[in-house]
Amino acid sequence: MYVKAVHLGLILRNIMMNNRFAGKKGIPEYWYNITADFPEMYVPSIDPATNKSVTAESLSKIYPESLVEQELNTRDRFIPIPEELLKMYQTWRPTPLVRAYNLEKYLQTKCRIFYKYEGVSPIGSHKANSAVAQAYYCKRAGFKNVVAETGAGQWGSAISMASAFFGLNSTVFMVKNSFDSKPARRIMMQTFGAEVLSSPTNRTSVGRDILQKNPSFQGSLGVAIGEAVESALNDKNTAYSLGSAMNFVCLHQTIIGSELKNQLESLDIKPNYIISCIGGGSSFAGIAFPFLPEKVRRKWDLNFIAVESNAVPSATKGAYTYDYGDSARLTPLSKMYTLGHEFAAPVIHSGGLRYHGLSPLVSKFILDGHATARAYSQLDIYNAAKLFAKCEGYIPAPESAHSIKAAIDVAAEHKNEEKNIIFCLTGHGFFDLAGYEKFNSGNMEDSSSPNESIRESLEKLQKSVGISAYGQETACASAVSGNTGFDSWWDKHFGGQQEERNASFAVSTGQKAVRNDLHNVLTEKKISDALRDNQTEIHVARSCVITPLAQELIKRSGIGIKYE
Repeated sequence: MYVKAVHLGLILRNIMMNNRFAGKKGIPEYWYNITADFPEMYVPSIDPATNKSVTAESLSKIYPESLVEQELNTRDRFIPIPEELLKMYQTWRPTPLVRAYNLEKYLQTKCRIFYKYEGVSPIGSHKANSAVAQAYYCKRAGFKNVVAETGAGQWGSAISMASAFFGLNSTVFMVKNSFDSKPARRIMMQTFGAEVLSSPTNRTSVGRDILQKNPSFQGSLGVAIGEAVESALNDKNTAYSLGSAMNFVCLHQTIIGSELKNQLESLDIKPNYIISCIGGGSSFAGIAFPFLPEKVRRKWDLNFIAVESNAVPSATKGAYTYDYGDSARLTPLSKMYTLGHEFAAPVIHSGGLRYHGLSPLVSKFILDGHATARAYSQLDIYNAAKLFAKCEGYIPAPESAHSIKAAIDVAAEHKNEEKNIIFCLTGHGFFDLAGYEKFNSGNMEDSSSPNESIRESLEKLQKSVGISAYGQETACASAVSGNTGFDSWWDKHFGGQQEERNASFAVSTGQKAVRNDLHNVLTEKKISDALRDNQTEIHVARSCVITPLAQELIKRSGIGIKYE
């Protein structure tokens, strides 16, 4: 049954749901930790100072201990949301699930299109979900100040608001292009009491170095992150607060997907497509991660689509390898889809998507074939945004418009099928009207993929960090066709003889240690399958080759390997 109402989320405030995610008011009481269900998703970051996995001690230099625990936690499936945060969430949660009837009618599709609208938060985007959590833990840990970066301004607005809630001083390094083009966001942050700086600045060595090389540099998220991290490292009373990419940020955002599960179950709806944009990847993680068990274990006909700008195509044209999260190389090395930390992102109006990398968890999610990635140009997404506004009344943020464009395309691809398409409308576009003015006047330039810049940046990355043959996947599109980073490694060592990797991994039930045909090659997926079936040992041939990621998972899980 489909309820013909706009704000389904408001209706669902009064519905009691028999679901462990549901609280008294329909707000999830737990964050969902995907790495507990899918341990292969966790690929440790590397501390460049030691060339070993990052430790809680090293991360605690700039993050509160509780966030560090969340970052490294691969055991607990559900992380309780503190009561104080639940009360804050009630200010804007649950957020509405809206059916786009007018858009469906315009497209003449049999598909049903829904959007989870996160723009009802006080700052107008999903970023508030993690901001209040991070500020809460910073305050509890005794920090006095919070420093952060922001691209389009959503994260800066969110952490400025959250800092005000908890009596923390906040400083935000805002990417220069957005600082100049989005004064409303800057004013909002300042109204909350934040100090807002145009990045790059002369305040940090990171900023000074950049300005010395290029005084007219328009800034990037990588540079702003570097400036914020440097500031935190230089002051023991200051914590760094990151708006995306980190595991704990993805964790906090799962309140979106868990809440959506409640809403869909109450309406007896099963999604066929779940869509969100990706910059750092937190909104995609938030709406998609809680549904992966349904896709994998309950065999739902469910597809995940991650959508990015073709001007910054980390997932569709980047390499899957270790890279720094910032341009100054102050962060650990994370394994992710990346265009290289020296990549200079073109100026586009979707400032929140101008990041060279992607969350390691979201990257692995895509690499493993759980999701596909699409990239659209600036004019593509503004055309979709304008159509959506004319049909549904909401003016979306440019970042969110990428999801709208993908939803429209999927509805067209399945025009005569009754598919349920759900996308995350991450925020409103009320502070992005300058971009709409350019578009409406015909003065907006389209974006394109800067292929030569990407090639040069990845060549620099190979020289500065080193990209091994294993794990380098230069286009996410290959994940769609079945290729993964494993293919590169296999081809290097075995010359393309891939019969063994497709061998079945039959598992008997009722036993913990199961005898299979002896494995000649042991992959991460085979170990993950064994762990899900509660095996404690895997039997392998004495000549068995164990892939690098499989070795990492063996160490983390403690599963036994028996050679025969």
